[in-house]
Amino acid sequence: MRTFPLRLKHNTWAYQIAVEPDDSVIGAFTEGLFELRAGKVQRLSKENGLPCDVVSGFLWDDNKHLWLSTLCGFVELADSEVQRWRAHPDTIVQSQLFDSLDGARPGPTAFNPGAKTRDGRLWFVNSVVLQMIDPARLSGGAIVPPVYVEAVVADRKEYKPQEDLQLPPLTRDLQIGYTSPSFLAPQKVKFRYRLDGHDRDWQDASTRREAFYTQLGPGKYRFRVIACNNEGVWNEAGATLDFSIAPAWYQANWFRILCVVSGIFVVAVLHRLRVRQIARSISARFDERLAEHTRIARDLHDTFLQTVQGSKLVADDALEPSTDPVRMRRAMEQLSVWLGRATLEGRAALNSLRILTTDGNDLAEALRRATEECRMQSPVEVPFSVVGDAKEMHPIVRDEVYRIAYEAIHNACTHSGATRLEVELGYADDLTLRVSDNGTGIHPAIADRGKDGHFGLQGMRERAARIGGKLTLRSSTSAGTEIKLVFPGDIVFRKTMPVRRSHPR
Repeated sequence: MRTFPLRLKHNTWAYQIAVEPDDSVIGAFTEGLFELRAGKVQRLSKENGLPCDVVSGFLWDDNKHLWLSTLCGFVELADSEVQRWRAHPDTIVQSQLFDSLDGARPGPTAFNPGAKTRDGRLWFVNSVVLQMIDPARLSGGAIVPPVYVEAVVADRKEYKPQEDLQLPPLTRDLQIGYTSPSFLAPQKVKFRYRLDGHDRDWQDASTRREAFYTQLGPGKYRFRVIACNNEGVWNEAGATLDFSIAPAWYQANWFRILCVVSGIFVVAVLHRLRVRQIARSISARFDERLAEHTRIARDLHDTFLQTVQGSKLVADDALEPSTDPVRMRRAMEQLSVWLGRATLEGRAALNSLRILTTDGNDLAEALRRATEECRMQSPVEVPFSVVGDAKEMHPIVRDEVYRIAYEAIHNACTHSGATRLEVELGYADDLTLRVSDNGTGIHPAIADRGKDGHFGLQGMRERAARIGGKLTLRSSTSAGTEIKLVFPGDIVFRKTMPVRRSHPR
């Protein structure tokens, strides 16, 4: 005697057992269908694709299809699916379910509840009803289900589903209703739909009979829907609906082309303006260099070269034959004075050309050297003071401030005829520079427009404007001249750099 363990759970019931012609044994249990074949037991259950586990009975029809009586209804398995399960116990089988929607009435059953008559009909009994299945008359399920599009609703307005349907612009909510008349099992008809021009793949709607779309853009669309009956037969042709959504005025092609052309035009105009701006900037730089070279040339001509010319005249006078040693000494002393003045004027010209970055970041020290040169050129008292702690400035901005200050100091020393010149440099929220003298003052016409052939005041104003500074000039014959320059701190200052405060000298 041999035993074959089924490894069933506790309280598991057996409803039917049968021996097949090939000596295999099949049994219906509450845990599924078991088969003993060639000494090996395998199980067919929900894990293999059955709708439920409880199998209360089974029968083979004349087409070798296996019918299972379950608590879900009657399940039909083709012989090919059974053979596939026998070869691969873990496979997922394809089955056909006939449930209450098809007229089946599942219920508890007694032992060995099924039988087949000679005409091929299958009989199953349970504690509620006796049921008969005629497999030969189930071929009607293979009829392809028809599909129809029956309703179109756009923004709560109904439209007739006709060919080449036109929908208004800016249609936001679109609802398409479809159906498939079936008298066998209408609740089991399944649908798939696709909107060409919007959907990439088919949308599985199951038994839902409506499709919803929102925010569709303008254009032409084709809606396609197919249906599947209760036996899995698909109507691949299905039904179609061609419709279009009109574009709004700003969605039209002509408007898009206009936008593209306008964008190209704007870019071209901006590019042209930018090129002109760069050209003006380069031209301004060239003009600035030219003006600077012109000013240096004028200063050399008006001061340094005239001094050299005067020195030459003195030297020529000394070279004339003479026996007067006093006259010779006086000429040599005059020559020494003129050569010293030429040295100072040459150094001043060089200082006006140099950039302060070579001398560090101390603007006050550079201005102090300018006041010392002023004292060497003329007998004038030049007190210089710094108020506040020095702050670091960008080298280019610092150089512009130095050039403006140097020009103001040089002009006061050279042209004012003053005996006292005060220079004050102030560091606070803004940078302040004040240069005042007690000289003869500046004529109002020269103060407004500058002197013909000279560009000192004009150049100072232009330099101050380039770095956002403000130049104020006050002058009178009784009080002298005061030039005050204020430069915004957020432009000239880069970061704070406390240094030792200078005291008035």
